[in-house]
Amino acid sequence: MITDLVQIRRLGEQKREENARFRKHLKTYRHVERRLKKIAQEVEEGIDCLACGNCCRVATAKVLDRDVERLARHLRIPVSRVVRDFCQESEEEGWILKRSDAHGCVFLSGNECTVYQYRPGSCADFPHLARGARSLESRMWAMPDRATYCPIVYNTLEAWKQETGFSPSPK
Repeated sequence: MITDLVQIRRLGEQKREENARFRKHLKTYRHVERRLKKIAQEVEEGIDCLACGNCCRVATAKVLDRDVERLARHLRIPVSRVVRDFCQESEEEGWILKRSDAHGCVFLSGNECTVYQYRPGSCADFPHLARGARSLESRMWAMPDRATYCPIVYNTLEAWKQETGFSPSPK
């Protein structure tokens, strides 16, 4: 498995078009989603997210009302203060956790989440390969991008390509 973030970035960018083709391939290829999720789970278990934390530096974290309420209870502050101090509105995603380009997520300290037990559901399900709402195919639209910064996504997509017999060269 490849875990070096520089290598992941380089290879993920090189394979962006291939991964987009693979996403389309999955929609037409007859596969057992359970098997693909099992492969994703195995890759996930083989990578230490605390050695990376790149998702919290690069990706946005969508928050739902229940996430805000859970954070408010944990932080012992009003919901309105959680929204004001820790959330921002995004045109594409709605409410997300505040972040900065230099630091990443407002709750990131080093490579650790300071609210890990109370983090939003979108964070708990990340990278949305083994877990997540809706079908795997419906979540695949984000994977070519995520393969450029997440070792789990990159390695899972590579394993899935082998599992499904995907040809990396365009026809």
